[in-house]
Amino acid sequence: MNSHGISDKVAIVGMGCTRFGELWDRSTSDLLVEAATDCLKSANASLGDVDAFWLGTMDSGYSGLTLSTALKSRGKPVTRVENMCASGSESLRGAVYAVASGAYDVVMATGVEKLKDSGFSGLVRNDPPDDGTSVETTAPAAFSYLAPAYEQAYDVDPTMMRKTLSHIAVKNHANGALNPRAQFRTPVTAEAVSRSPLVAGSLGVLDCSGVADGAAAALVVRAEDAYKYTDTPMFVKALSVVAGNGYSILDDDASFASVPEVITCAADAYRQAGITDPRREISLAEVHDCFTPTELVLMEDLGFSERGHGWLDVLDGVFDADGALPVNIDGGLKSFGHPIGATGLRMMFECWLQFRGEAGPRQLKDPKIGLTHNLGGRPGRCVSFVGIVGKEPSDH
Repeated sequence: MNSHGISDKVAIVGMGCTRFGELWDRSTSDLLVEAATDCLKSANASLGDVDAFWLGTMDSGYSGLTLSTALKSRGKPVTRVENMCASGSESLRGAVYAVASGAYDVVMATGVEKLKDSGFSGLVRNDPPDDGTSVETTAPAAFSYLAPAYEQAYDVDPTMMRKTLSHIAVKNHANGALNPRAQFRTPVTAEAVSRSPLVAGSLGVLDCSGVADGAAAALVVRAEDAYKYTDTPMFVKALSVVAGNGYSILDDDASFASVPEVITCAADAYRQAGITDPRREISLAEVHDCFTPTELVLMEDLGFSERGHGWLDVLDGVFDADGALPVNIDGGLKSFGHPIGATGLRMMFECWLQFRGEAGPRQLKDPKIGLTHNLGGRPGRCVSFVGIVGKEPSDH
């Protein structure tokens, strides 16, 4: 991939994030106003300071009016984007590149989703007609393929796989229990996870992320202007998006033990950011744990574990809160919840809190570099996003 990157050219100087959950008493507008207001407050900025807005959402609004009517902005451009589960990250990418290009000085990226209002548990949308090659399965069914594929690829006993997946769920729920914004704040046991009612394949209810409402926002400026707004800006090191061609699912040689789009996307992000040893150079990672086997596979696709060793690293506690590389320290999709349009920005929000020392009981010791990852769609037919941010510019 021939992307040049914009490392340290743009900074995030303010962020806001609502609580995620079943927010029956809150509208889409309510959530956007809360996230945007908190974002502006953290940067000592006003709505009038913002030159342009980006909005990421899957189904909770169909134009920029969704944001402009909520914020009551006047005469400002609002770009609405959608890229499945990477919609929030796509919103941030648009905002960041708009500032980097010189088109605007101050831009706000937002993301929102009101999934619970659909009345269904899960994602409700009609896929457009295609050429007949797409596979019609639910999200849990599609991601359930990862576990047996991994077992077969690396000769992992199903009992050990179950132990590994349960560890991931227990870890993320323990992290989420310390997060006042998380959807689920009750720790779970490995036994409870392993015995939870089956949804698809070997995946039980507690292997699946939550269906939630929520919103998040970020204020973006040029790096040289960052300290005008805050003493602790967050510098963008890399943003990478890869869209698959959708046909790998038809390849007999393809394996669900890996997601090729993630490998390509991560390699591009690391090149942009100058990272050569992600496991040691990254302080924390927020990854798309829509289902427990997804997080396992991502540990290898993102280069945090050697091929076939991810499950061992999980069980050894490498990715625990006190491990060598904390993963989903805020609870992840699994515990924080997954309102599609807001998730990517929520991940950035955790890096923001950690760099500022504002993460409370889950605060890490002096984190420097954070990674966020989204996976939109399903294995074999997906998009991938990887973002890398830092507490300081590289020449600091």
